[in-house]
Amino acid sequence: MRGKWHIFREEGSLTVARQVPPRFDVAVSVVLPPAEPLRLAQQIRQDMWRAVQAVRGFSPVVKVEAQGDGLLVTAGGRVAGRVPGNLASEIKAVLEDEAKRSRWLRHARRDKKRLKNAQSEVKLHKSTTGFDKEAETGQ
Repeated sequence: MRGKWHIFREEGSLTVARQVPPRFDVAVSVVLPPAEPLRLAQQIRQDMWRAVQAVRGFSPVVKVEAQGDGLLVTAGGRVAGRVPGNLASEIKAVLEDEAKRSRWLRHARRDKKRLKNAQSEVKLHKSTTGFDKEAETGQ
């Protein structure tokens, strides 16, 4: 469990859920390129929640499974009570949003390039901050 979220790791899959056991009363699946499963699941969960948080009794679940050269992502969750007829289409719209997908994959990149870029951004930030301080103090 991380915070108030349960993280289940099994052979080839990862599930992030608010309640135990994870249950899909509504589910939408999509195949995405390889990425770090936990980071990807958390990003998808956040965006899905933002889109459907008005649904009373909704508890998000995201499952990420290895599938060939990519990942099968199933997003949806548990609904206490009646499942609204448009809920699946709202979740599908989140999963098919190209801007969101791009952000999720950037955030969840597995390669060393991500680490290298993060380190260079830190260096750039420190040097820029040092320059700004000098300019402000007149030294």
